[in-house]
Amino acid sequence: MRNVVILGATGSIGQSALKVARDIPDRMRVVGMSAHSNAEGLAAAAREFPEARTALSTGPDGIDRLVDLATMPEADLVLVSIVGTAGLRPALAAIDAGKDIAVASKEILVMAGEIVMEAARRKGVRVLPVDSEHSAIFQCLEGRDAKSVRRLILTCSGGPFRKTPAAELPKVTPEMALRHPTWNMGRKITLDSATLFNKALEMIEARWLFDIGMDRVEVVIHPQSIVHSMVEFVDRSILAQLSHSDMCLPIQYAVTCPERVENSLRPLDFTSLGSLDFEAPRRRDFPALDLAVEAGTLGGTRPAVLNAANEVAVEAFLGGLIAFPGIWKLVAEVLEQCPHAEHPSLETLLATDAEARRLGWASIASGQCPE
Repeated sequence: MRNVVILGATGSIGQSALKVARDIPDRMRVVGMSAHSNAEGLAAAAREFPEARTALSTGPDGIDRLVDLATMPEADLVLVSIVGTAGLRPALAAIDAGKDIAVASKEILVMAGEIVMEAARRKGVRVLPVDSEHSAIFQCLEGRDAKSVRRLILTCSGGPFRKTPAAELPKVTPEMALRHPTWNMGRKITLDSATLFNKALEMIEARWLFDIGMDRVEVVIHPQSIVHSMVEFVDRSILAQLSHSDMCLPIQYAVTCPERVENSLRPLDFTSLGSLDFEAPRRRDFPALDLAVEAGTLGGTRPAVLNAANEVAVEAFLGGLIAFPGIWKLVAEVLEQCPHAEHPSLETLLATDAEARRLGWASIASGQCPE
């Protein structure tokens, strides 16, 4: 039995986590839940899981409430499923309190991977992946040393514009970009999937989770989203993890690993799958991947700048302030402008995050933001 705190219980990942708790009640007990502002949804969850403490993270002391939940004495696993950087302090607090953390918020490891992983090593706790791609790699590795790995291969659905000609991309509207062909996710993650920034962030996340260089992290388009990722070992053998697209499986594995537990998820029937297709990403038309390789290789504050600039660009696009290709261009512009620091402290990272956002909004406000 694991006592689990769910930070972001009313979001899509949080709701999947509650499904897992219903499915394996003898292995998972929900002892804490948070929501940002969805008080009604949190109250409904609390009625179903009355033993769980709850907190809303709105207001000036909202992060402190999350920290309180993340450090509950009875908790031994904290699932961080908060979009953006709000989950960073609670995640570090949980680690410092000796809790394992399950990471569904990419920004935590993208922005502060070096700090988070070092803190986890120092405290002897685990950082468990919940993204379907990283969970797949985690399952394929099964504790093997990174030296036995030739490359990690992240799969990617390709988003709604996989076949859209480059000349048509400036015409993309927010409504078009939010129609993901496979996953039902929040607006930010869905738009990141359309630009491939979701996969770009995952490349940097994989670098830290699995202690491997960016030059050994690759991406392949797989529109069926059945193969969730692969690991190629030095002997050229490849292991892959396959399942239907359902976030309940990686969440469950984070709770029960290394054990496998029966559940009610739909089994995979190979006779009805048809073909499984793979293709190279269009890196020239969707430059997020190359921006991630550059930022992840340089390290330091660069990934934090990439993440912050992308969040600004996403908000600007959804607000009609920039065109779809302007998302990549704005991120590249802020990466060029923002000062760089190696091996930053948490304070430096937070200051850099704020500066990158300021630069992004300043470019938009000046009317000189690339379109």
